[in-house]
Amino acid sequence: MKTKNTFTWNEKTYSVPFDLDFKLDEGKEIEVKNRFSGEPCKLPWFAVAVYDLITGAESMQDYDTVRQGLDWFRKNFPEQYMVILD
Repeated sequence: MKTKNTFTWNEKTYSVPFDLDFKLDEGKEIEVKNRFSGEPCKLPWFAVAVYDLITGAESMQDYDTVRQGLDWFRKNFPEQYMVILD
């Protein structure tokens, strides 16, 4: 299911730079763990979709998409970025 690119979470609006195709329940907060350390953090459903896109793009060696996703995370979720992506 395609979604629009703008989401509201905790009274803040986020614009996602990708067309997301996912089936997560809107409004949920999901725990994600660092792939290497296991350190957890919580993210809204749309940020998890961006995280999944980053890791998928990384495995496909699509580094333009990886960079765009990392930049989005650093800007919008800097604390979580430091836990799961830095």
